[in-house]
Amino acid sequence: MLSQPKKTNEKTIFPNIVLASTSPFRKQLLKKLHLTFEQIAPNIDESPLKNESPKAMVARLSNNKAQETSQRFPASIIIASDQCAVFQNTPIGKPHTMQNAIKQLQQFSQETITFYTSLTVINTATQQKFERMDTTQVHFRALSQEVIENYLDIEQPLTCAGSFKSEGLGITLFKKITSKDPNALIGLPLIDLTDIFYQMGYSLPLKNTPPLST
Repeated sequence: MLSQPKKTNEKTIFPNIVLASTSPFRKQLLKKLHLTFEQIAPNIDESPLKNESPKAMVARLSNNKAQETSQRFPASIIIASDQCAVFQNTPIGKPHTMQNAIKQLQQFSQETITFYTSLTVINTATQQKFERMDTTQVHFRALSQEVIENYLDIEQPLTCAGSFKSEGLGITLFKKITSKDPNALIGLPLIDLTDIFYQMGYSLPLKNTPPLST
């Protein structure tokens, strides 16, 4: 049976929450739930294993991030995530140069890429662990050379896997997105995360939630 949150004067005592990620995008996503949290860099090796599938890799890395961080934060809820984009069964990297970015988007024209976004939550007070995997498919429009170059000139997504920012102007490149949660594509599946909070006994949003993190 799941343990229930303690209450004082009918108010839920919310535990310390730790986001095991330095990503500014995951930080902004988690803030949407009106939770106060710490943001910590997990100390793990993120190198892929030999013959490891992208889906298995993100699940392992998400778990490793949460486990490593949980050792440093007792009586806390640890949230960790990892993501990999795949095109034709091959992980998609960051372009770093304009030439590579043009080549990537040319390949994606009228094609579909898949994002695997893993989520691991550990409650170190109760020793509960939850793991989820979101699969999102991005279907691209027919992209002309002019559209590709205009987009890259405006947004300069050279450090973004796939050469686009889905949370920005990159949305203009898509014909449709197949997903149960649009937040997952940006880096953190909030619907799954909310479900996990419910399972731990916290029905979000909470009326007495502390002020938002900055």
